[in-house]
Amino acid sequence: MVVHKIIVAHGAKEACKNFSEDNVYGSLGVFYGPSEAELPFPFMIHIDKENPVHVFDSHNLHIIFSELDTVYDFMSYIDAKVAAIHAYEMISYCGEEDLLAHYFLNFDESRQKHFIGTSEKDINAIMIGEGEWKDFIELDIYKRKKLADKISYHWDRLLQITCQNTLDGTIGGYSPLSGRSAIHEMAKEPRFHRRALSERIIQSIRNFPDTQQSIMRNLSFMSSFYEDKGYVFLQLKVDDITDYENEYRPKRQALLEVACGAAKNKFDHLKTVVGIAIDAPKYAEINSEDFILMDCADWTEEKKEHYEKENEGLGFFKTGVIEKGAVTEFPVLKKPEVLSRVNVGRNAPCPCGSGKKYKKCCLGKT
Repeated sequence: MVVHKIIVAHGAKEACKNFSEDNVYGSLGVFYGPSEAELPFPFMIHIDKENPVHVFDSHNLHIIFSELDTVYDFMSYIDAKVAAIHAYEMISYCGEEDLLAHYFLNFDESRQKHFIGTSEKDINAIMIGEGEWKDFIELDIYKRKKLADKISYHWDRLLQITCQNTLDGTIGGYSPLSGRSAIHEMAKEPRFHRRALSERIIQSIRNFPDTQQSIMRNLSFMSSFYEDKGYVFLQLKVDDITDYENEYRPKRQALLEVACGAAKNKFDHLKTVVGIAIDAPKYAEINSEDFILMDCADWTEEKKEHYEKENEGLGFFKTGVIEKGAVTEFPVLKKPEVLSRVNVGRNAPCPCGSGKKYKKCCLGKT
């Protein structure tokens, strides 16, 4: 176990701003250095670099947890910070938000990670000036990132709905809040990769076939940020369901399990497969979610043959092309697209492709 010590200090904002006109937000300064070092002015906290503690204040606490709002992103920042504290003789900055801006602006292409410090070998101390965060959030790359991140919160809503159902006692099956679960694995995804997952889900929902058939399915495979993990997304359209909870959902869960096993057989490198099943939103007035966590680390020949047999009549991953794409944390500027404004009547089919009437789907939304 690795334990990080964090202190949240409240109440110094006005005193900090009154002490120095250069203090943009009233954040506490932080100095990591030798224990014997002395600082000649107040409102800068001296922390022994051999026993690092992270100090956030009233202003930057919100920034840290809104900009680093996944487990992966927050821990990557903390790990990079601790590595820099140990690597340099001294690190000094005027507010945690300024250090965060420095972190975002430094990216190691070879390791595909942000870092704190410099690639120059003869530097033994880092001093980050006041206002780095203020300047950073005015950059176009930051604004493009925030815009691109909006779609990623569809993934978060899947997690939140399920966890809230657990807290409310309305969930069926295994609780995702105790031990390893599908939700636990989904929560490991970084913010920028949640964009790709959310886009793929939304695209799959829009591409669900327009059909008059009483039973129809659509299956998508989505790559995880982690190479040995993948996601299976199953949509079902079934008309005239008589017993939703006791008859239909167990069958949907059984289909999802076979789809997860078929994914492992198709992509042998996978050690974890997470299955997500819903009713096709194009046709469903209400919906529910089923999740499966399939641990494939020990994939015996017996398991392989079992799911091959179960999949014979279903044909999951037997045909079709598996889509793959790349996503970057700070999107590059693309050529502007020409958008057209469409006037849609309230009772007309919604242009988003859901199949619902405009007044019941996207009317009033942007």
